[in-house]
Amino acid sequence: MTNETLERDVADELRWDPKIDSRGIAVSVDNGIVTLRGTVGSFRQKREAKRAAERVYGVTNVNNALDIRVLTAHRREDAELRGEVLHALVLDALVPTTVDATVKDGIVTFTGTAEWHYQREEAGFVAAYVLGVTDIQNDVDVVSPILDTGEIHHSIKKALARDAKLDADNIAVSSSHSKVTLTGSVRSWSERDAAVAAAWSAPGVINVDDRLRVYY
Repeated sequence: MTNETLERDVADELRWDPKIDSRGIAVSVDNGIVTLRGTVGSFRQKREAKRAAERVYGVTNVNNALDIRVLTAHRREDAELRGEVLHALVLDALVPTTVDATVKDGIVTFTGTAEWHYQREEAGFVAAYVLGVTDIQNDVDVVSPILDTGEIHHSIKKALARDAKLDADNIAVSSSHSKVTLTGSVRSWSERDAAVAAAWSAPGVINVDDRLRVYY
């Protein structure tokens, strides 16, 4: 696939997604690596643009260089924006009370602890919907009981084998002190996301090093 063809496919996918205003987005491609430049109106749109590009066949990586242009009506002082983010977190039962947020120049930084990775991710998901947020730094630590390395490895391999979207034979799992490393190849970004999610879902995991390659 040529760079021009992939560039056109990514641009078409961005236009196809109703959650994204693609009029201010420029796409460039170099050997499967997509770069998104331009401006969007919210952090959520920036994230959705990256996900849309990753869905396109032939994409091996996405460099998301989009800027966020906050409309005047949606601009907030940092203190006010922090209050809105914290209020949104309180309303979401999946986010533990051990997660805190600070805001500086529209950038939200999460700190604290969570028992599961999905709880940390949920905090970022919630904040992305708050108008005025320009970026998110998630420094929440996952704190889980330390389990036997062999038990973690076995549970992840079983989870990968159960997933109909994955070819588990092409994914290698190694673990040490509750930290998991994934290596090998997958056939799409959706497979890569599924493999990483499976690793994070194993009890006792506090870190996942994703070294998977998307191979077409």
